[in-house]
Amino acid sequence: MLTHPTSERLITLGLTGTAKALDEQRRADATFEPLGFEDRLGLLVDREATERDGKRMTARLKFAALRQAACVEDLDLRAPRGLDRAVLAHLVDGTWTLRHENLLITGPTGLSKSWIACALGHKACRDGRAVAYHRAPRLFEALAIAKGDGCHARLLKSIAKIDVLILDDWGLGILAPTERRDLLEILEDRHGRGSTIVTSQLPIDHWHEAIGDPTLADAILDRLVHTAHRLLLSGESLRRRTNITKPLDRTDQA
Repeated sequence: MLTHPTSERLITLGLTGTAKALDEQRRADATFEPLGFEDRLGLLVDREATERDGKRMTARLKFAALRQAACVEDLDLRAPRGLDRAVLAHLVDGTWTLRHENLLITGPTGLSKSWIACALGHKACRDGRAVAYHRAPRLFEALAIAKGDGCHARLLKSIAKIDVLILDDWGLGILAPTERRDLLEILEDRHGRGSTIVTSQLPIDHWHEAIGDPTLADAILDRLVHTAHRLLLSGESLRRRTNITKPLDRTDQA
């Protein structure tokens, strides 16, 4: 039997997981010898599927460019910040993204709004969704540059195709006229087609003022808020609580 050419052919065909599993079976032949042909073939197929799933997951995470290396399993529910466990469990389940619903995470600084958004984004990647993270100010800057480069429409089209869009640090200042129009275009393209996660220190009741134009504000919030779940965080900053100040070392002098 020509074993090495078989492995090489599998790699040429892009079946690297199958090739690795086949080599492992050869090296541990005594372990796999009692198994029948279909069982051994099934192990090869399972390994190939696992390998491909891992590569797709890596690609999704790279594209998402999440700000925080966060996952929902590490979420600390003991921290006193007003997290509703039932709502959070529903969000972790992820079915809301299939219904193209939005999520608004608000509260003072230091309560891990960005971390929670990234953890849910990571979970969406694991569920096979296309995710993209953007700080709102940087996204508006990128859109302004895209207008000068002639690729503004292409950028808006790529954002529209994303399953879960994370807009972090929204509402830091009143939007400029071009930013309002860009935001309306993004939300209009995504309405009923994708989910948007927004984090903000600004209470939702003040978002109308932050947009700046009453007419555009009504249109933007109609598409963003009315189909949204809400996580309203409260309490003391977690950064402040975990910032332990150590006294300076003292050197006794004779």
